[in-house]
Amino acid sequence: MRLTLNGTDTELSDGTTVEQMVAERAGTQSRVAVARNGEVVPRSAWAATRLMEGDDVEVLVAVAGG
Repeated sequence: MRLTLNGTDTELSDGTTVEQMVAERAGTQSRVAVARNGEVVPRSAWAATRLMEGDDVEVLVAVAGG
């Protein structure tokens, strides 16, 4: 399936969940937030939230610093 991930056209396997996508793309789940089509996906729902063709997904990672 094709979707937009952080502004880039991206190909993922059909049925990919938010949890799987984060594991593949971010490498860690700590300090990560995900929004799908403008709505935050709660971490508790990542395993059950399947991404769909045409979704617009943003993955944000908190960075410490000053």
